Amino acid sequence: MKYILCFMRLLLVGGILLGWYAAVSVPVYALRTDDVTADAAVVLGAAAWGSRPSPVYRERLNHAIALYQQGKVERLIFTGGVGIKSTQSEAEIGRQYALGRGVPDSAILLEPQSTSTIENLTNVRQLAAENDLHTFLIVSTPSHMKRAMLIAKRLGLDAYTSPTRSTLWLRNGTRQQLYVREVLGYAHHLLLFW
Repeated sequence: MKYILCFMRLLLVGGILLGWYAAVSVPVYALRTDDVTADAAVVLGAAAWGSRPSPVYRERLNHAIALYQQGKVERLIFTGGVGIKSTQSEAEIGRQYALGRGVPDSAILLEPQSTSTIENLTNVRQLAAENDLHTFLIVSTPSHMKRAMLIAKRLGLDAYTSPTRSTLWLRNGTRQQLYVREVLGYAHHLLLFW
């Protein structure tokens, strides 16, 4: 019984330390932007509404298009499957959005099957190998970057951060909800891949 109680205390202390580490490191990492060029920008999917990107996804798309126009990347990879509020994949909606802003179709690759960050990046790894792409700028919201980069590195992707800084939140609590979600998600992935 004494050993079980000691083990439970160790688990509790470990959980508190892990939670503290995630709660501090996620917002600190969100400030980071790697100023590098890469073969492709990987735009992590976000919600789409009908045939339009949600405001969060739209800002990710705008950021990636700007990277392409500035010569920071040669290709854009749009990720994401069909969501609840759409009949098209997030990747296809991203493609249509980019085409409408002057990006040539030859510069776009799609990963239209995924429903999570780990699926996005796992499928991108295969797509990149098929298209001789080796370096990547990961485009997402700042609070998502720590978890996305952990997954990318664990998958062996030579990836760098390029968070969007222009996201407008629809509700005041959305940013806080996303932060809590990312802290919990990052802690979960740390445990999963320990």
